Amino acid sequence: MLNMHITNAVIVVGVIVVVIKDAKMTVEEHDGNITHHYTIHYPAHPERTSDPHYKDFNAYRNRTKDTAKCAIGLHRNDFSECDLKSPLELHHSHIEFSLQNGVELKWLEADYPGVSDPDTIGAWIETAANLEWLCLFHHRGHGGVHTAAYADVEAEKYVRGLIK
Repeated sequence: MLNMHITNAVIVVGVIVVVIKDAKMTVEEHDGNITHHYTIHYPAHPERTSDPHYKDFNAYRNRTKDTAKCAIGLHRNDFSECDLKSPLELHHSHIEFSLQNGVELKWLEADYPGVSDPDTIGAWIETAANLEWLCLFHHRGHGGVHTAAYADVEAEKYVRGLIK
């Protein structure tokens, strides 16, 4: 329900200019159901177990797991909406392993100079530049980067209780 109280308004015909002083507009709190359905195309890729760079992923995990914290909680400096009961999970934050053979290297190079060599993209995917720790909720839960829309995940960093 929209409630409005306007004390001053000016409308110019042709171009609408509205000047509102002391306006109080409120829309009551409400929930909305969101459903996304689409198909992802995964290019041919090696099985994870045969990835020669998987050892780099594991080395990073072993080196950082004892001090790891959920990236969303760190961003907020508040872990109250993080799943603290389940182990943290290591997420490929920019390019998933399964997508490496489909990367347009010139596009990636624009954001990450030095990674345009097709022979080294697999190694880069397993580095700290492409990895972040997330709690289960923010990784694979209903509010996670693999579940919610990007815009909602980004907003979730700043809006408490956004995704229920």
